[in-house]
Amino acid sequence: MSIDSIAKELSFYSTVEENIPMSSLTSLRIGGNARYVVYPSTVEALGEVLKIIKAHNLKFKMFGKGSNILCSDKNYDGVIIKLDRTFKECYFSDDSCIAQAGCAIISVSNEAMKNGLSGLEFASGIPGSVGGVVFMNAGAYNSNMAGVIEEVFVFRDGVLEWMSNEQCKFSYRYSIFHEHPDWIIIAAKFRLKHKPVDEIKSLIDSRRERRIATQPLNKPSAGSTFRNPLEAHAWELIDGIGYRGKKIGGAMVSTKHVNFLINEDKATAEDFMKLVVEIQKKVKEKYGIDLNMEVERFNWD
Repeated sequence: MSIDSIAKELSFYSTVEENIPMSSLTSLRIGGNARYVVYPSTVEALGEVLKIIKAHNLKFKMFGKGSNILCSDKNYDGVIIKLDRTFKECYFSDDSCIAQAGCAIISVSNEAMKNGLSGLEFASGIPGSVGGVVFMNAGAYNSNMAGVIEEVFVFRDGVLEWMSNEQCKFSYRYSIFHEHPDWIIIAAKFRLKHKPVDEIKSLIDSRRERRIATQPLNKPSAGSTFRNPLEAHAWELIDGIGYRGKKIGGAMVSTKHVNFLINEDKATAEDFMKLVVEIQKKVKEKYGIDLNMEVERFNWD
């Protein structure tokens, strides 16, 4: 079957875009082209897309908002599935919220605020989708998704089912979905607490001001590049080796927040990884500590 006919098959159940730069799908603005990017509109359509992918032995990858991913410079001869155009419904009832995977977690936290529900303030500045933040167990300000998620609605092995918080095996920047990339997060249920709207808004506003003051939001990045090891904060170790402002090609260690590696000037994935590896080597030499990436790598050998 020709490539064009595969695109036609996929188009029966989703919006299909071909040969799309992955740099346009990620906050780092780095990456080669993806052969297909598909946007299914319903769970039923998603199921059919997965059947087509399996029938033609195609690779596939779920993308959220691409805010925590480093794509290689190579082209990806497979299918990227995105839910952020269509799976965007959010429902509130008493002290809980169910948000579909394509919702921006920033929007969900703001809607929770309007409903007088507290618990997602820490996520009010995380530039990811609900699916993405669940996958990564994203967090900030000593809070994370595991602390507010009650259940996750998942499409796995052709079946739709709710998985409990415990079944998701959350830990620091990790969930069971790392082990099962074929399990697709459809929605999450958050258990929240009632608080005055003004109190919630005040906390969100203060954290927004802090982010603006401390993070390089004017440059493409994937947020914090390295996980914090047990021994110290990653930024302290990077600062300790004198790498504030260090540049390799177009990739640079931010002078504003050294755990943010930014795309300063048309960086390639190779530039970025050379800088990552150099930092890891220098930190290991000076402190004897292994720095591990928080950013997910995709389409690498």
